[in-house]
Amino acid sequence: MASREEILAYVKRKFQTEPDYPWRQYPEYAVLRHAESGKWYGVIMNLPRATLGLAGKGDVEVVNLKCDHVLDVLLNSEPGAVLPAYHMNKKHWLTIVLDGKFTAGELYGLIDESHGLTR
Repeated sequence: MASREEILAYVKRKFQTEPDYPWRQYPEYAVLRHAESGKWYGVIMNLPRATLGLAGKGDVEVVNLKCDHVLDVLLNSEPGAVLPAYHMNKKHWLTIVLDGKFTAGELYGLIDESHGLTR
């Protein structure tokens, strides 16, 4: 599993990405952007479980990433680990719940893919 802090450290080390916090009303939402173009390749958010259709109370931390094989990832993941993208194009983006169902290596691979797809 990779936490928010580990993801932010990874993208800083690999892509020299500093997170952007563009919304005053959502100060913890971290957008990951390409430095040159400003295009997003990810966004880390904490959302109410109910908003995502997940059981339980409270919030859950998620990351939205672009993926060229969204359906494959959705079908081959543990239930509740990967969801159609929250607030993004569901054909090209997915939401990964940061609750330990994905290894750090799997998650970093998807981050790398998202970075490459959004150049």
